[in-house]
Amino acid sequence: MTTPPPPLRVWLHPACLWGIGGVLALLVDAIMRLAPIAAQIVSLELGPGRIAFCVFWVAFMAYAEGYRGFQKNFSPRVVSRALTLPSASLPSQWLAPLYCMTFFHSTRRRLVVSWVLWICIVGFIIGIRLLPHEWRVMLDGGVVVGLAWGALSIVVHALQVLRGRASLCDPELP
Repeated sequence: MTTPPPPLRVWLHPACLWGIGGVLALLVDAIMRLAPIAAQIVSLELGPGRIAFCVFWVAFMAYAEGYRGFQKNFSPRVVSRALTLPSASLPSQWLAPLYCMTFFHSTRRRLVVSWVLWICIVGFIIGIRLLPHEWRVMLDGGVVVGLAWGALSIVVHALQVLRGRASLCDPELP
């Protein structure tokens, strides 16, 4: 069962737009930086084992990062938290993308999860950069798919809530 959508004035509040738009900008920036690297896959001569790995990795990242991580968890929370921004403090509004990503002003559990996940992602990025070019190309393809799924899921979820076809999740405020 869905609840009525928040009023349009909430959606059009600058902090709400900045929160959702800022998160989307971060994702699109990462996609734009990684996509040219991932596109180099067509110039590599890969054997059947590495082709199978690429297919597996892209499918895994679509499911794990895109569907489970973004669509089911991150994206609904970003939208829910963005819609709380009109009544949030001024610093929260200024830092709206970070607020929407639950880096502050959240439950203790969510803060720990968000920060640990961010540290793991940074470690993953550093680790991938240390790999041989061929492996970086293969791994970045899956990451691009997951990030693109994530960006699209934020837009879709926001539109569903705006049209009253989806409910807001718990914004996990303290």
